Amino acid sequence: MKKIMLVLLSTITVYAGSLNAEIKEQAELIFKIPLKKEPTTRPQTIAYIPVEKKYYIADGGLAPMGSNSQAPISKSLVHTYDEKGNYIESTRPGFDNRSIYFNTKKNKLETITYNVSAAAGFAPMTGIYSLELDDDGLLTGKSGDIINTVFAFESSGTMPSFDGKNNLYYAKQEKSNKVIVVDAEEFAAKKTIELDFKTPKVQHHDVASHFVAFTDVKNNELILLDIDHKRFLVYDTKGKFKGESMLPKNLKLRSKNHFNGLGYTLNGYYFVYIDSEGEFGTYHAYKVLD
Repeated sequence: MKKIMLVLLSTITVYAGSLNAEIKEQAELIFKIPLKKEPTTRPQTIAYIPVEKKYYIADGGLAPMGSNSQAPISKSLVHTYDEKGNYIESTRPGFDNRSIYFNTKKNKLETITYNVSAAAGFAPMTGIYSLELDDDGLLTGKSGDIINTVFAFESSGTMPSFDGKNNLYYAKQEKSNKVIVVDAEEFAAKKTIELDFKTPKVQHHDVASHFVAFTDVKNNELILLDIDHKRFLVYDTKGKFKGESMLPKNLKLRSKNHFNGLGYTLNGYYFVYIDSEGEFGTYHAYKVLD
């Protein structure tokens, strides 16, 4: 009970500290997490649990086809780092992860897999799962089923962001300006947001294809990475463009950043994976809202 209360207090502090924030003209690099273990295929998103003071980086990668000798379990890992970006360990829960996040409603670490919508056909080990942690905040490798298929997410590759305050998901659709808002209890679509691409002068191929961050900051709730113009685009939940925050001009963003290596954590950092930095790539943590 004490640990749950600490989680709740930490989460409340994060939310309270982010109210009515302003958009930073230049995104501020806060710290880096150099990966110490090679990603199984593609590094995906990042979760942070305030009371544990740990980051959890999820890899993606399809499972092998099931056979008499091999179960259809993905080799993808979840890597645990401390709050300073120091590597602790890697664990194999067995999922082709797309979104990993801390569910503040349930006080659980959860993951959403590739093809949760079944848009690419039905397959085992797909859906939304809880990831068990031990008393030290480390993954045990055990998991629990939440739901296997959520048709409302539509896109097979979407990397939904979680809104714990309102118990919603925001699912960015590929090759589109559309974000589907999905109820996290009934798993039904509530509405579709159309992000304004005209004002910031972007096309769908300029920006992250599958991920939009949810910030829980009033009037600046959504952040979209513009890869081609090296900036963050900030929106409200009606899709209105609120402003931009520039990234360093010499930052080496690549085509992979359209599809993976992004994330937004409860402590207000937007993470971008730079695959050319370090032996296995490095995540940069940026502050976009001041």
